[in-house]
Amino acid sequence: MIKRSKPQKFRLRRTMLFISAQKPGQIKDPYIYGADSIIMDLEDAVAENQKDAARFLLYHALTTIDYGNTEVIVRINGLNSPHWKEDVRVSIAGGADGIRIPKCESAKDVQIVEEAIEKAEEEFKVPKGRTLIMAALETPKAILNAYEICTASPRMFGIAISGGDLRRCMQVTQTPEGIELFVARGQTVLAARAAGVQCFDTVYTDMDDMEGFKNEVIMVKKMGFDGKSLIHPKQIKIVHDIYKPTQKEIHDAERIVRAYREKSEKGEGVFTVDNKMIDVAFLPSAERIIALAKACGIYEGDL
Repeated sequence: MIKRSKPQKFRLRRTMLFISAQKPGQIKDPYIYGADSIIMDLEDAVAENQKDAARFLLYHALTTIDYGNTEVIVRINGLNSPHWKEDVRVSIAGGADGIRIPKCESAKDVQIVEEAIEKAEEEFKVPKGRTLIMAALETPKAILNAYEICTASPRMFGIAISGGDLRRCMQVTQTPEGIELFVARGQTVLAARAAGVQCFDTVYTDMDDMEGFKNEVIMVKKMGFDGKSLIHPKQIKIVHDIYKPTQKEIHDAERIVRAYREKSEKGEGVFTVDNKMIDVAFLPSAERIIALAKACGIYEGDL
């Protein structure tokens, strides 16, 4: 049995790479690609008559492979299926870091899964509260209920928008600009920020259009998403490069943090940095940039 450290509710999750739990060749070494998180998929990527076999493979992967610092999340089958409860049991028994709830539409959905997780943790002697939860928002109802979903459980670390099903429900088609998801994406970010959890954008499925993928990542980063769900390892570096702070951003953040600490000790709440008016409202953003730079391995300062 592989010993895993306790999952972190808040950690770097720029990239969440989907892996089919049905394919041994994919699940044996996906951590080598460098994604922050991998999502072992028991839902859409597994045929109906292969669910048991996929769970068997998943369990043995979780208990025999050392994924290092890569977070391992399991996407279970939907709550309207006969599979999801056993998906949860196998995931907890194997030591998965978290559960992704597909087609989540309400706080009740989260709490139903949470109850199953609690029972499984007790059954398999897993420390209570170890297993985290994230929810996929795939319908208009889910988007409208995003805040209640985010706050449904202390285990909740984030929500992810799922574009394919959402577009189908909205009766729209995909556009290069993503205009059909603007409202849903905005609502997702707002709900996550209000609840204090992370948020993740949907997958980009056209592997022949890497320029389009890059442009979409730039857009969702500007919108405030913490990261993006991925379907192929070659998408990872693009996302990491876009989310990596620039040297100027790091430099400016350092100046703001240092100036704030110096001025606050003197009782000054408002001051200037490079002729720009700065107050405490600028501090969280500066601290996040430094934390992200550290996580990316590019920070050489002493803050």
